[in-house]
Amino acid sequence: MRIRHFIVLLGLLVAATPAAAQEKSTWAAIKERGSFRVGATQAEPWYFKDPRSNEWGGFSMHVARAIGKAMNVKVDVVETTWGNAIAALQANQIDLMFVLDATPERAMAVDFIMTPLLYYAMAVLHKDALKVELWEDLNKPGVNVATTLGTVMDTHVTTKLPKATINRFPNNDEVVASFQSGRSDVAVLFHPPLIALQKKVGMGKITLPKPVRASVSSVAVRREADTTWRDYLTHAVRYYYETGQLQAWYEEFLASRDINPKSVPPIMKELM
Repeated sequence: MRIRHFIVLLGLLVAATPAAAQEKSTWAAIKERGSFRVGATQAEPWYFKDPRSNEWGGFSMHVARAIGKAMNVKVDVVETTWGNAIAALQANQIDLMFVLDATPERAMAVDFIMTPLLYYAMAVLHKDALKVELWEDLNKPGVNVATTLGTVMDTHVTTKLPKATINRFPNNDEVVASFQSGRSDVAVLFHPPLIALQKKVGMGKITLPKPVRASVSSVAVRREADTTWRDYLTHAVRYYYETGQLQAWYEEFLASRDINPKSVPPIMKELM
C-alpha cells in the first residue's frame, strides 16, 4: 500500500509542475522559429525607427543583426519601452533587450549576460542660463526635470532630487521634447543618447553633474534553467567588445548624425 500511495503522490507532483518549466528553452525556440525577438524603443543612438521606411536602426540593431547573421536566423523587432522591457521578457514577448543596466532589482526578475555591453555616464541637458556643477544644484523647488520612466535615470533623480519636480516620459525623444518646448528645465539621460538628441534640437548645454554617475550597461534575457541563450550572447558580445566592433558601430551612428565621434566620450572603458 505504501508503494502505491507513493506512486500516486509522485503522479500528482508531476501534474502540478508549472507549465513554464515544460516550455522550450529560448535557444530551442529560436532554432525552431528561425528568428529571435529583440525589444526596441525610440532612443538614439541605441535604437531609432525611420518614419519613412518603418525600419529600425541604431547601435543595438547593428549588434542584433550581427548576432542573427552569425546564428543564421532572422531578427524580429518588437516595439516596447524601457519601463516595460522586463515584463516583456518575463511574458515571453521578446528574447533580449539591449542597453539595460543590470541593477540588483532587475536581476531579481530577469537574467543578464556575463560581460559588459558598454560604459557610459549620466548627463543633463539644461538651459544655458542654469548653473549645473553638482546634482544638488538641481535639487530645488521650481526646477522641472525630465527623464525616462522606469530607468536607472529615473531611480537616480528620484533619490538625488527630492525637492525638484520630476516629469517622467516613456521614451527619450519625449524627454528631450519636453525640454525643447520649455516644459522642463533639464533633461536627464546617459551621455550617448543625450549628445545625439542635443544635435537634433540644437539647443541647451550638456553637463556631467558631480559626483559623476558612471554605469556599465548590459543585455537582459529571460531567466530560465537552460542558459545556452544567455551564454551564447555573453560570448558574442564579448567578442564584439574586445575587437572594437561595438565602438565602431557606435561611431558609425554618430557619423550618420553628423556628430564627430572624436568629440564625444567613447563607450569602451579602455578608451575613456
